[in-house]
Amino acid sequence: MLTHRQLRAKALGRAAVKIQYEELGDEYALLDEFLKARAEQGLTQAQVAQKIGTTQSAVARMESGRGKHSPSLATLSKYAEALGCRLEVKLIRKRGKAGTLAGRSSGRTSRAAEL
Repeated sequence: MLTHRQLRAKALGRAAVKIQYEELGDEYALLDEFLKARAEQGLTQAQVAQKIGTTQSAVARMESGRGKHSPSLATLSKYAEALGCRLEVKLIRKRGKAGTLAGRSSGRTSRAAEL
């Protein structure tokens, strides 16, 4: 029987699995940040839910990342506020994709969107 570490290494050896895993990395990193912040504040899911005006089960779905719908930026911002944090969303240019946005001139400068 394989250990979790061995199974993960074997699965990530397949190119298609590795691509999917890397694509989900940012999403799960954000969820991990929320979980860590909630733990640091000593809050339960029910307490966060009460602060943002939703149910404990909705917070659990959001933290699991397995909900049918992704939470809105407004919801994520409320969650961050409940933890005494500010949600910050940034656009980070991918390596090798420099020409993707080049040539588009809207008269606006690129910057992080702060909620």
